[in-house]
Amino acid sequence: MTDKTHLDEEALAELQDVMEDEFDVLIQTYLADSRTRLDSLRQTLEAADADAFAKSAHSFKGSCVNIGAPYLGVLCMEAEQLGKAGNLAAAPAIVDAIESEFAEVSARLAVFGGAS
Repeated sequence: MTDKTHLDEEALAELQDVMEDEFDVLIQTYLADSRTRLDSLRQTLEAADADAFAKSAHSFKGSCVNIGAPYLGVLCMEAEQLGKAGNLAAAPAIVDAIESEFAEVSARLAVFGGAS
């Protein structure tokens, strides 16, 4: 396990200040986009396409870091590295971890957004 947190509340607060009324739209867009990225990770894993898996994980990592979900970003980085190494044997477990962490992040974003 890492010492990274589920949500970087300071980063989210800054985003909220910058985005103002559009903050909720940003969060909803991130959540919808992330679900699509999770589907892509699963599909590329099923297809045993290590390169596409790495690219999907890389783009998911970027959006996680941008929204302030550091631990989810770390998990995506680990998935990306597996894909780049062409080693998908450990990938199902990391995708499960990503899915679990995304559920946690989603729940916390709902609370964070509700507090605004």
